[in-house]
Amino acid sequence: MAPAQTTTPKNALVFVPAPGIGHLVSVMEFAKRLLERDDSFSITMLLMSPPFAHDVTTYVEKLNAAHPEFQFLGLPSVTPPPLEDVLACPEHFVSVFIADHKNHVKDMIVNHVLSNKSVKLAGLVLDLFCTAFVDVAKDLGVPSYIFFASGAAFLGSMLYLPDRFDKGGVTYKPTDPDSIIPSYINPVPSRVLPSLLFHDGGYSTFVSHARKFKEAKGIIVNTFAELESHAVNYLNGEAGVPHVYTVGPVVDHKGNSPVADGNQREEIMNWLDAQPQKSVVFLCFGSQGSFGVPQLKEIALGLEQSGQRFLWSIRRPPSQESLNPGEVNDFSELLPEGFLGRTKNVGFICGWAPQVEVLAHKATGAFVSHCGWNSILESTWYGVPVVTWPLYGEQQINAFQLVKDAGVAIEMKMDYRKDGGEVVKADQVAKAVKDVIEGASDVKSKVKAMSETGRKALLEGGSSYVAFETLVGVLSGNKA
Repeated sequence: MAPAQTTTPKNALVFVPAPGIGHLVSVMEFAKRLLERDDSFSITMLLMSPPFAHDVTTYVEKLNAAHPEFQFLGLPSVTPPPLEDVLACPEHFVSVFIADHKNHVKDMIVNHVLSNKSVKLAGLVLDLFCTAFVDVAKDLGVPSYIFFASGAAFLGSMLYLPDRFDKGGVTYKPTDPDSIIPSYINPVPSRVLPSLLFHDGGYSTFVSHARKFKEAKGIIVNTFAELESHAVNYLNGEAGVPHVYTVGPVVDHKGNSPVADGNQREEIMNWLDAQPQKSVVFLCFGSQGSFGVPQLKEIALGLEQSGQRFLWSIRRPPSQESLNPGEVNDFSELLPEGFLGRTKNVGFICGWAPQVEVLAHKATGAFVSHCGWNSILESTWYGVPVVTWPLYGEQQINAFQLVKDAGVAIEMKMDYRKDGGEVVKADQVAKAVKDVIEGASDVKSKVKAMSETGRKALLEGGSSYVAFETLVGVLSGNKA
């Protein structure tokens, strides 16, 4: 009688992204690549219902149907802190809301992962806002890893905060002199620091997150060493910082969007097909990006003055009923009289835009962007120079890094803030747009070179390939 065959249990990884599609996209793309590299992993994603939103159950069902390679589990809802706390300090609000899921996260792992005898729990992979669950990993006797969806320089600035705080460094002020932050090459003007560092709640929240980062076994960063060599060298040389794995650029080349409109997509791509190579300026400001009518009118006048071809994604500002920007029914209500008619031969205006496909198109010559990290990686991959127009989060310091440290972007603004009341004038828009299409040869050549370097980083022997290989060994328990 043949002996019974025993199968080796799979290494189970539990991912906990912060609520919201923006946090889920890059972590899912990373998880897909992990399975492509080593199919001995079993991946479970624990999803939270966003605050003040409906239950996450329907969304979980859709994801399980679309991505059978993962197991998606919805966490029970928790009561969010009061709405006024969002307005006072969004980062503190989100961090408290997430931390309140701590018991649910532990229970879900115990009941749905540890109870499965065909897997062995190998670790937790946590979003940067989910550091409360580092303690859950400790309780369960497994390591935790931070998945950091922004860049290495911004990670370095966060890890610098506890040291600054411990030496008596108080909340920043916009009028402070430039700061020496070790992960940036140049002194950092206070006007480009994230808004949260100007508020006690945001500052102390990020100090706490950074302290918890240092308790994790490793930090996975969606970047490549050559794009941020100064920051990566700094992080690798810092005592007390866990091992940093630069595994990017992790880009979702399919550009899946929950609001994709097939008809509009076809119209956009057909229009681009008819434009000369590298002649179109693409304006798109992310899932949370929108402007009021006065600013939209200045952008419109600037585009018209520039004489350049443009593809412009416009979203309506959030209403009182929704925290998210909405679709526009009639663009003529928001733009200068006659603008649509005067620019119909050189411009295309849309609501949602298939960003990755547009950046990949041969007609796209420049990208006016909010400088979210995913957008930066996408534009770098396709060799499209960025014109910086940050809105919120860490986008201002990203813009500074692109323009001053890396030299791969043109400055429109580096210190614009969505809630600051500033209106950028048409002349400034026209100049930046014209400069990037007709000139900026130094920036264009740097972006082209960085695009090639980023692609090579993922190939066998490349910096990110090697980092990924090392990480797979650590996650599977084959390396210390």
